[in-house]
Amino acid sequence: MSTLKNALTDSSMMVRRSLLHIVRYPSMAVPIIVSPIVFLLLFVYVFGGTLGAGLGHSGGRHEYVDYVTPGILLLAVAGAATSTAVAVATDMTQGLVARLRTMAIFRPALLTGHVIGGLVQTFLGVAAVVGVAVLIGFRPTAGVLGWAGVVGMLTLLIVSITWVAVLMGLVSDSVETASNLPMLLMILPFFGSGFVPTDSMPAWLGWIAGHQPFTPIMETLRGLLMGTPVGDNGWIAVAWCVAITAAAFAGATTLLNREPKG
Repeated sequence: MSTLKNALTDSSMMVRRSLLHIVRYPSMAVPIIVSPIVFLLLFVYVFGGTLGAGLGHSGGRHEYVDYVTPGILLLAVAGAATSTAVAVATDMTQGLVARLRTMAIFRPALLTGHVIGGLVQTFLGVAAVVGVAVLIGFRPTAGVLGWAGVVGMLTLLIVSITWVAVLMGLVSDSVETASNLPMLLMILPFFGSGFVPTDSMPAWLGWIAGHQPFTPIMETLRGLLMGTPVGDNGWIAVAWCVAITAAAFAGATTLLNREPKG
């Protein structure tokens, strides 16, 4: 019981530290909120007329904003990973992790703090995107269960991407490297169904888009938000999130517990 109490105490301390960093250093949090909103406005007002016309029905911007919002939510989640990766790399390069290794502290508490802090920070960005999307015409038809599913899917996604960001921060040899690695995550929504249907792509690219992790997640969010069938995308999306979380968690904890050479 004492070990469990110490683990909870250490973890809550690190969570508080991460949340205080969000308040004290808004320069990292502001881009997380602003960048996806800029992408949303860009795609709706610059490209939305043309891209929306290809969706069928009445087409146009008002239909495209319903289609593109799930893709922008994925961009918001992927973009928030930069802040977490940088925070972890900073702790590594400034010697905090080395000091913690010499102390009687629950080691995973540091990672837990970063993950929960990242979860809170990312949800702020996601909420901002949804708010702006509604202002410019996004009209989800989800009921209570649909919104519960959306929140659950986003939580699984954010946790998985945040653990990937933690792993990226641990493997980075500098803060600069850590700030660049998550950019790879931001590319995936563009090579998926985030902005155009995969069946509009060349066959080879459509196959890649249909089998990468973000596409079933975006299709699940789109179905839940707009009240359309989710189909197999639901369980595939959950499976991807669980697998990514497990792999990133295992890699991050292994690196954290590995004693430095020399």
